[in-house]
Amino acid sequence: MVTIKSKGEIEKMREAGRVAMLAQKAVEEAIRPGISTWELDKIAENTMRANGAIPAEKGYPSGVKGVPDFPGSICASVNDEIIHGIPSKNVILKEGDIISVDLVAYKDGFNGDCARTYAVGKIDKVTERLIEVAKEAFYEGIKYAKKGNRVGDISHAIGEYIHQNGFGLVREFQGHGIGREMHEDPGVPNFGKAGKGLRLEPGMTIAVEPMIMVGSEEILELDDGWTIVTEDGSNAAHYENTILITENEPEILTKL
Repeated sequence: MVTIKSKGEIEKMREAGRVAMLAQKAVEEAIRPGISTWELDKIAENTMRANGAIPAEKGYPSGVKGVPDFPGSICASVNDEIIHGIPSKNVILKEGDIISVDLVAYKDGFNGDCARTYAVGKIDKVTERLIEVAKEAFYEGIKYAKKGNRVGDISHAIGEYIHQNGFGLVREFQGHGIGREMHEDPGVPNFGKAGKGLRLEPGMTIAVEPMIMVGSEEILELDDGWTIVTEDGSNAAHYENTILITENEPEILTKL
């Protein structure tokens, strides 16, 4: 069910988004060769808790028998890992890696969700462009996140931009509504037909999140039941913000 947020609920969403970005910035500042993804996870969790929030991803149910609930406070996805990478003391970042950090702060009953992909030291030009296009695709999409438009308008713009720039996109996972729950209606795919899907109304809050890769669009799930990787081993990038549909331009809620 799609929920329209009240003014008071939107204020709480802004605060959850602010804390999410505080955690994201703290992680960004700590990224360097030699640090583990487990250490980054603790930095994010400590930042959220210091600001009155909890990491919503920690303990998120897998919904699959035999697969444990998500153990991390962040999803830390390195290189060919697209999403849902599990933080680990054994994953040590090195020069030339990239890491996608997806995190959700839960505060006062509401969620703020954001993701970024970062370079670890110096990376090659193709990978630099991969990260740029993921971000640019987000902004191309939210040009259409306006009252009266449809979800498909956002999806179409994202998909077209990614393919025009020579990258592949993830079709099996998508953006989503967000509010009291981390994942609400509507789904927001990264491809689709303009003019199709749910009509956007002021007060809707959605997480828009392009996930793109250098090579093939085929993906695999690792044996941990969480981590999604590119089948061909090519690098992947992820960019996400929580946004509010308004009477005018969309508002990014995951910001400082």
